[in-house]
Amino acid sequence: MIILLGPPGSGKGTQAKLLSQAYHIPQISTGDLLREEIANETQIGLEAKRYIQQGLLVPDEIVLGMLFARIEKDDCKQGYLLDGFPRTVTQAEQLYQKHSSKKPPLVISLEVPDEQIIQRAVGRLLCRQCGKIYHQINSPPLTEGVCDDCGGEIYRRSDDHEDVIRERLRVYHGQTQPLIAYYSEKNLLKAFNGSEPTQKVFLNIKSYIDQSHR
Repeated sequence: MIILLGPPGSGKGTQAKLLSQAYHIPQISTGDLLREEIANETQIGLEAKRYIQQGLLVPDEIVLGMLFARIEKDDCKQGYLLDGFPRTVTQAEQLYQKHSSKKPPLVISLEVPDEQIIQRAVGRLLCRQCGKIYHQINSPPLTEGVCDDCGGEIYRRSDDHEDVIRERLRVYHGQTQPLIAYYSEKNLLKAFNGSEPTQKVFLNIKSYIDQSHR
């Protein structure tokens, strides 16, 4: 089990995809699982939807029940990667108890300063058609407003504004950073500099995972 931690905008999703492809293991996001359950109108989905419609967080027992059902599937037998979960120490403890009979998880933390995350997010641009990511300053499209790859329209996400990003970071530091201490105390955490180029970060993480599994 690989657990990927890091603030929003740290490149966690990108690294999760690269690692999932490299090791042929599923990348599991509880957000994606919830959306799928809601779309399929399952019992869990309908229950979760009631909380979401009231603007409440979906309770741990629903999220964990859904996650535990997912990791029992055949494609997780060789391993799996958790992207954006756990979010709280309570979730981490329950996950640890569930997994306690197996090999200890590899917990990877991407560290990027807040100001750099804000700069990345505020300049981020996306292709509406193929999803390719650009940056206004660091990697703009060749033609303004047009995707280099598919010719699709380039746009900025409505939540990529400084005040929204700062609020998300504040929530992250308050809720999720205690996880860093929790996993550090168990000697399970390995931190990586997420400010480096994507490929370099990926190779550093991959090298660590390969050494850990020798």
